[in-house]
Amino acid sequence: MTPTRPATEEADAGGRGRRAATARAAAVLGLVALAALIPLLGPSAALHGTGEAAAPGVDGVALLRAVLVAAVCVPVGEVFVDRLAARIADAPAPPRSWSLYAAVAGLVAAAGLASVVATGNLVPHGLGQIDVGGLYRTRDGALALLEVNAFLVAGLCALSRHPSARLWPLAAVVVAEALRAHPGTEDSALIGSGLTLVHLVCAALWAGGLLRVLRTLREWHGSEAGAALLARYARGATVLLAAVTATGVCSTLRRMPSDTVLDQLTTTAYGRALLAKAILVAGAAALAGWARLRLRRAADPLTASVPARAEVAVLGVVVTVSGLLTALPLPIRW
Repeated sequence: MTPTRPATEEADAGGRGRRAATARAAAVLGLVALAALIPLLGPSAALHGTGEAAAPGVDGVALLRAVLVAAVCVPVGEVFVDRLAARIADAPAPPRSWSLYAAVAGLVAAAGLASVVATGNLVPHGLGQIDVGGLYRTRDGALALLEVNAFLVAGLCALSRHPSARLWPLAAVVVAEALRAHPGTEDSALIGSGLTLVHLVCAALWAGGLLRVLRTLREWHGSEAGAALLARYARGATVLLAAVTATGVCSTLRRMPSDTVLDQLTTTAYGRALLAKAILVAGAAALAGWARLRLRRAADPLTASVPARAEVAVLGVVVTVSGLLTALPLPIRW
């Protein structure tokens, strides 16, 4: 018996849907592989020809730092976007939280970084080399322990029915990262820590928030509330982008004086990684502008999710490059 035309069209549509889902899954796997390769292969490329020497285990440290930052972005973005969604009338329920998975990943990354600090910033080759007690005697060790404990608490808070409770331990992680990036021997260390603190918070809200928005739109299946949520997020993302850019420029000028910054962007490993990050952020900003344009002018505002998906992929690479940036030697102030 020959199938009816509607049945044939439905089968074709189902086949196209499965192929599209397979293509999306392949794209995601490819991006994950790229994100993992950047910290593993990036140090050698960034250091090539600079005459600088990397610290032992820089590849692993870069990867762990990237995982740690991503583990902060996910729950922070969820709380931010869920609060935006709560203000929309008749909005469906938000998707399931990934905060517990993020906390576990962050805990593993923080524990790995703490083990490096406990061996004098060397890669441990056995448990006997890890001096856990020594972590309490140094500033970096205390900050590493704080991050481990904070992610442990964040995992417990992820099981709570109060999403805002997750923010407190994550705030401790952000503060610890800001302090770690600017040791007390640095000139105006508190100013540097303050800039890094604002930079990390705004970046987490931007990247983590966009990921949550896209997951929410998929859960809501193209409802009108989805367009309203995307528009609300886009307005906030403009402010976050401005703050990320301003704090990034100020931090760069603190570490690279204005008369040498152009030279160091190409002749130092830190500068090369920073330049790559700046280009990626500019690309993400362009995609955000494209999505905002579609929100305003397209007949279907939800078509803005197409450039938004590309934007969140680019932001994922930005997070990975940021992990690499923290592991490279700082440029010399000429």
